[in-house]
Amino acid sequence: MSSWSEPQPDSRFVSVDGLRIHYKRAGQGPALVLLHGSGSSLQHFDRATDLLSESFDVIRPDLPAFGLTGPREDRDYRIPTYATTVAAFVSALGVEHYAVAGNSLGGNIAWNLALDHPERLTGLVLVNATGYPEKEMPAGMRLTRNPLVRPVLRRVMPRGAIERNLRANVGHRSTIVDEAMVNRAHELMSRPGNRSAFVDFCNTDQPDRSARIPNIGAPTLVLRSAGIDGQHFARDITGAQELVHPHGGHLLPEEEPQWFADAITTFLAPLTDTPTH
Repeated sequence: MSSWSEPQPDSRFVSVDGLRIHYKRAGQGPALVLLHGSGSSLQHFDRATDLLSESFDVIRPDLPAFGLTGPREDRDYRIPTYATTVAAFVSALGVEHYAVAGNSLGGNIAWNLALDHPERLTGLVLVNATGYPEKEMPAGMRLTRNPLVRPVLRRVMPRGAIERNLRANVGHRSTIVDEAMVNRAHELMSRPGNRSAFVDFCNTDQPDRSARIPNIGAPTLVLRSAGIDGQHFARDITGAQELVHPHGGHLLPEEEPQWFADAITTFLAPLTDTPTH
């Protein structure tokens, strides 16, 4: 049985900003960078990548603090720093122009990339993205801000808590949270340094850049689940298209990979001259 905390046969690594970033790359066509959410990893996009790699060069990193990339030595988990690192990561692969799709935290990083590196982006896809101040912080993240619980969570992150958190993040009809998914999340969270990095990330005071969201010029697709709060991107980004999933949860790319992949392929086709099948 393969271990999630070890590199897989298709794992690749590149050094950026003093980090050894773990990533996977599949398919051919215009570049599409996929950014996962907090407490997650690039495996979040496994099913979607199988579909998207027919039309795109799909690049997906484990973001700093998570997966096999793991913690930053400087413990700087501010969103603009993430955006700088992702831009440097894609440049290190020799990719000049790309579309970026991000889920939750990944969406927050994606729109910050659109603000800070507009010349690079061919398209922006925000999937239940964060970044508005009224967006509620998930219970699991709030817990890490409790000074009594915080030191405990640096040492141990109970498997049961991870399972509860995953179940809370999917739609009520979803059946994707199984033994394998919980094992993967628990094993990756248990890698040396990852628990502490997650606690550091959750305790980072993020700058509020939401007033700048209307400055985004990249063609934008907003994918959201009907029940997710703090989603004003379609209102604030000129010309943004929006698709709403009636019963999805936070983890749309994993819950509804076909819906997610079809939406992205249709949206990006006219922007990147990709023939859709």
